[in-house]
Amino acid sequence: MTPALLAITLLFGVTLCYVAVCAASPFGTCRKCHGWGFAMTTDRKGRPKRGKDCRHCKATGKRIRVGRWLYNRWARIYRAGVS
Repeated sequence: MTPALLAITLLFGVTLCYVAVCAASPFGTCRKCHGWGFAMTTDRKGRPKRGKDCRHCKATGKRIRVGRWLYNRWARIYRAGVS
């Protein structure tokens, strides 16, 4: 196999795997709060305590994956154009 064909095959395989992940689990953990839904801070004694709610995931701890967001956008545009 040529290196170009191998690279294309590898890229296609990774893309199919990511599509499968987006279809099976459209939501992933928030990268900002690591799925907690809030930031961790410390009090004056150095003990951890709950901080403010995460603005990125709106305190749910979950975010929509990029591939699923693109699919939802495409489906919405397609449905609007067909009907």
